[in-house]
Amino acid sequence: MDKYEYFLRELNKNFDLDLLGYKRPQMERRINSLMRTLQIKTYEEFIKKMREDQKIFNRFIDHLTINVSEFFRNKAQWDVLKEKIIPMLLLNNKHLKIWSAGCSTGEEPYTLAMILREHFPEGNHSILATDFDTRVLNKATRGIYSQKEASGIPEPYLKKYFIFKNNIYRVDSSLTKLITFKKHNLLKDTFESNFDLILCRNVVIYFTDETKNQLYRKFFNSLISKGVLFTGSTEQIIQAREIGFKSVAIFFYQKP
Repeated sequence: MDKYEYFLRELNKNFDLDLLGYKRPQMERRINSLMRTLQIKTYEEFIKKMREDQKIFNRFIDHLTINVSEFFRNKAQWDVLKEKIIPMLLLNNKHLKIWSAGCSTGEEPYTLAMILREHFPEGNHSILATDFDTRVLNKATRGIYSQKEASGIPEPYLKKYFIFKNNIYRVDSSLTKLITFKKHNLLKDTFESNFDLILCRNVVIYFTDETKNQLYRKFFNSLISKGVLFTGSTEQIIQAREIGFKSVAIFFYQKP
């Protein structure tokens, strides 16, 4: 076993953190660069310091995960979701059960909630929003965003679904009641089922091809018949047909 493999094993043992599904070159580079910044010379020393100091462990998680999220990210894709995908799903089920997998700081599920409230208010829709990083989930649950963070929200939505006070925007309860935030590790935890729509966007870029393939198969199994998986703009599924998906629009894959 080499030193990096030892480090992964110790991470799993000490912190229940499994990085085996991530591409080694990128992860190793990120970890080693943080160790240089912290002036830590060995993996053994790094594990010891993370066990002793929560701040160092938090810094490691921050460095490891790319918690970059924004409202209405890649707006053209949200337009396709609003104009084509959701109306198609509603033909099958009036009350949509949706999962935002890897929701980060909450911009994605709140974007979805705004679209549902504004354009499809008749259904009793529900959104499960999950991430494995508790600190980003806490921010998402609070639903408080700076003016810069809220800059991607169209003005009518901002006025209708946010309360502006002391230079910050707070999400209105009409959105929060649609969403359940929950900690979930895509690589280890079991998946719920019977979803009409699953969003997993800009999450799997650091996963190995084998891990991605396993993940997409699990998403396929978690969808109802005619349910749709919505992926990120760099994440077209190469083996979509082999898994069982059919493409219904770019970055949208349907379970027949």
